[in-house]
Amino acid sequence: MIRIREVRVIDDAGEQLGVMPTNRALALALEKGLDLVEVAPTAVPPVCRILDYGQYKYELQKREREQKKKQKSQTFKEVRLGVKVDVHDLQTKARRAAEFLDHGDRVKVTVRFRGREISHANLGRDLLMRTAELLTEHGTIERQPLLEGRSMFIVMAPLEKRAEKKTDADGDAPAEETIGDAVAARGVAAKAATTTAAEAPAQQGT
Repeated sequence: MIRIREVRVIDDAGEQLGVMPTNRALALALEKGLDLVEVAPTAVPPVCRILDYGQYKYELQKREREQKKKQKSQTFKEVRLGVKVDVHDLQTKARRAAEFLDHGDRVKVTVRFRGREISHANLGRDLLMRTAELLTEHGTIERQPLLEGRSMFIVMAPLEKRAEKKTDADGDAPAEETIGDAVAARGVAAKAATTTAAEAPAQQGT
């Protein structure tokens, strides 16, 4: 129940009716078979709208569900490393983290210390930063290395905008260039340069 004496009213068509006594605003809502709902209670005076409260509540719930879906769409993944991880294993874990980032997930990269390894926390920090360097084309560091108990971790966030592939004049993405294509292109360019140089004396003599 609205206990304020005066309210600013918006009708069911979205038009501003101005400030009026609350009992008058309630009467207007009843005339239309609708409800008077506070939509901005902290305003001075509070803003009320004439509407169908059931429909209004449904729209609010629908909006909340959509927001929750957006929040769940970006999940949180974790990749764990050991201080003595070998190069091959590190590359494998980095590829996995890159896939998560490309999918739009945030990634927690964790280094776990065993036994006396905790006394060399700097090794864990270096390993985390090295992993972050491997992922620079896929994400950015959202949280710098943080030591918690016997673990140290960083959080990587996906890049907001991935680099778009260049398109050709027709607007289609060009086929990927192979090493052979690149070598052939260089050969054609070199041949053209040689031909031009050979023709230059002839042109000077004319």
